[in-house]
Amino acid sequence: MNPKEYLIVLGNNARKRHRHETDKGRVVTFLVQLEIQHQGKWLPILRYDSAHGISHVDRYNLAGEQQKDWLNLTFEEALTYADVDINENWENYKQRFLRGLFP
Repeated sequence: MNPKEYLIVLGNNARKRHRHETDKGRVVTFLVQLEIQHQGKWLPILRYDSAHGISHVDRYNLAGEQQKDWLNLTFEEALTYADVDINENWENYKQRFLRGLFP
């Protein structure tokens, strides 16, 4: 396995956590998560991952509630989609979260 993991600062109090593992060039597990710092704590607000053996996205609101959406994507497709989505939309997701909505 070839694991990769890194944090990317996106802006004021926002970062992206990226982790994936490959085996023979194929993604076998991944996580791409948008986190914001709120009241001194880093909180996940949007997470794409391969837990449960299928690609999906988890969305969180300020109350700690969670919404799960299953993705009809391969792990490779979902990993790329997650990176692009968070890079392009993190500010909007952060604002929605801070208003008490799901990102």
